[in-house]
Amino acid sequence: MISRGSAGESQACSPGRPLAGAAPGGRLAVLDGVRVLAALGVLFYHYFALPSAWDEPPESIFPTAHRFAVYGWLGVEIFFMVSGFVICMSAWGRTVGDFAVSRVSRLFPAYWAAVVFTSLVLFASPEIRQLKAFSDVVVNLSMLQGGIGVPNVDDAYWTLFVELKFYVLFALVVMRGVTYRNCVLFCAAWTLAGVVAPTSDSGVLSFFAAPASSPYFIAGIGFYLMRRFRPNAVLWAVVGVQFLLAQHHVHARMISSLGREATRQTPAWPAHVIIVLGFALMAALALGALDGVQWRWLPHAGAITYPLYLIHMMAGLTLIHRFRRDVAPVPLVLGVTATMLLLAWLIHRLVERPLGRLLRDRLRRGVQDIRSATPRGAGADRPPAPAPAPDAQHVPAGRQGASLH
Repeated sequence: MISRGSAGESQACSPGRPLAGAAPGGRLAVLDGVRVLAALGVLFYHYFALPSAWDEPPESIFPTAHRFAVYGWLGVEIFFMVSGFVICMSAWGRTVGDFAVSRVSRLFPAYWAAVVFTSLVLFASPEIRQLKAFSDVVVNLSMLQGGIGVPNVDDAYWTLFVELKFYVLFALVVMRGVTYRNCVLFCAAWTLAGVVAPTSDSGVLSFFAAPASSPYFIAGIGFYLMRRFRPNAVLWAVVGVQFLLAQHHVHARMISSLGREATRQTPAWPAHVIIVLGFALMAALALGALDGVQWRWLPHAGAITYPLYLIHMMAGLTLIHRFRRDVAPVPLVLGVTATMLLLAWLIHRLVERPLGRLLRDRLRRGVQDIRSATPRGAGADRPPAPAPAPDAQHVPAGRQGASLH
């Protein structure tokens, strides 16, 4: 039975104990490898498939590479699947406050640095993108621009708002307690919402359902439950349904990424195959088939994928456009990629790590103040409260004492 198996596996894989195949710091090395592949796929797509930086069709510049680069946008879908896996794993045994602190301190430091960096590049060299107003940059710092109609400083940021919606929804699970049962119920409810939303008149349902993205988050959760407990028919059904839904949305995602005309000229079957490979890779990870992959460089490479994703697009395309007449295409792309990797590493070491720790510590104190209902230092400089009036002191001692708690 599932419940009996879950209990046994829960003891073997308690939240405070690294999973099998994890790096010494608790990271799954192969999961970092998946992140690297996804990030490089998105970068490959932006640099080799988008015409904006080259002022001419990229297929005429990179006739071979372009055939593969047009499918690099699928790296975003793989990122979403990894996110579902990681969020379910990291939220186990945490409170809503802990969950919120971990997400804010993880996402925002590198993001703030990326917004500032990209904005400076675009203000200094508005060749690819012109920022309409400084106020747009300020709003982008909140990461909420997708909800109020403010343009993204970098087009790659659209995925962050989708991630935020996932966090808000999964916080409901954290409030009830992250358990096997609650996670499966969440997967079922979100799947139903994603199926109903396209034909529904509810704006709120359509907003949170995210039918084109939710299959990947849900599949990631399903794969993590397989790894934490054991594969069973229910979890395979969860993942299988998401696989079918993901395949269904391929055509729409190709149109949104490539445009209708390019989609007509681009075979769809490689995109379907890449999704098959992505699900197969995550299944192998969930089943422990890749636990032997323990290359020491993978956690370091995985750590810079987030800042790399944040800074590579508009800044990289601007550099390519600036030097496209002076440097041959292949060396130029390699040079810009190396530059972005170096900047991502600097952001990780000099901003993300120290500011993340500082932000996490401060937010934890704030959460503790909320739990205690009285912020530290509150009332320290205030005069003592006056004694109650004599006619108010008739409250029985037992009740008065009880009211203090």
